[in-house]
Amino acid sequence: MEIEDIQSICKDFPGLKEDIKWGHDLCLCVGEKMFLSIGLDQNPIPASFKVSDEEYNKLIEENRFKPAPYLARYKWVYTEDINLISRQEWNTYARQSYELVVQKLPKKLKKELGITD
Repeated sequence: MEIEDIQSICKDFPGLKEDIKWGHDLCLCVGEKMFLSIGLDQNPIPASFKVSDEEYNKLIEENRFKPAPYLARYKWVYTEDINLISRQEWNTYARQSYELVVQKLPKKLKKELGITD
């Protein structure tokens, strides 16, 4: 799994915007709200993303995930290596994270971004 593979999974999400934050993280955002962060220039490649409240505790009990630094209170998980997650799981987690963030956006902004409920 490469960074480009994750970008490919997310490329058709309405309102997607990519940004480099903190000088070394590729952040995938919708409506200026981040839903996935990938570490650049690191090996292995780390990533963080939002999960549902129900899934959070289950995932951090696995060896593949930890509470995300600074974002754990918002139910974000962190993986030290994107290759610990299968492509099928990335499809699920990226979409879920995106949708969790979209749910919190104002209706007017969703409409401007072409997002339908």
